[in-house]
Amino acid sequence: QVQLVESGGALVQPGGSLRLSCVASGFTFSNYRMSWYRQAPGKEREMVAQAHVGGNINYADSVKGRFTISRDNAKNTVYLQMDSLKPEDTAVYYCHATWIYRIYWGQGTQVTVSS
Repeated sequence: QVQLVESGGALVQPGGSLRLSCVASGFTFSNYRMSWYRQAPGKEREMVAQAHVGGNINYADSVKGRFTISRDNAKNTVYLQMDSLKPEDTAVYYCHATWIYRIYWGQGTQVTVSS
């Protein structure tokens, strides 16, 4: 069955770094656009970064220059390197896969940025 398993969330101080990973199984990873979303308490889920099949990458304005998304099709894994973290980056981070009409979500991993 389809699975997206995130890991790497933690408590980190402002200015720190984290790397999230999402391992996919049960579908042809290389066909799918892979994204990271996040949802903070009381807020709507928002797109953070997208890695398209053809290599294009998109970022939310709030994370440009600080976050880097990458994908390894051989390992069925997408990463999110997060640097210069801010308290407003605190959220549950979700892995997302989509291809045509198919959409899959991971269970989420908590990132807390606090001193």
